[in-house]
Amino acid sequence: MKEIKKRLPVLKYNEKGLIPAIVQEYKTNQVLMLAYMNKESLKITLKEGRTCFFSRSRQKLWRKGETSGHIQKVRHIFYDCDKDTLLVLVDQTGPACHTGAKSCFFRKMV
Repeated sequence: MKEIKKRLPVLKYNEKGLIPAIVQEYKTNQVLMLAYMNKESLKITLKEGRTCFFSRSRQKLWRKGETSGHIQKVRHIFYDCDKDTLLVLVDQTGPACHTGAKSCFFRKMV
């Protein structure tokens, strides 16, 4: 993904300055995870072409795979009709979940 040089769309961040980002595998459409971005992490993601999020528990930016090596190379980013949620299509290296599962959504309820 090339660095984006145009202006970002006006997105609706929550009261904490965050927007949910649904991360989906580009080739299979499998939903991998849900994380949050702020304006800074979104700009970093666009610049670097790999995902960067804001950790609500640690209150800091984190790049996916910075310790595990399981990076997410960004293919596309979409925003929804209300401009309050992102859909990030990625090429995932290794598992996306911190448990070692391919996806964070591996527990079936119904």
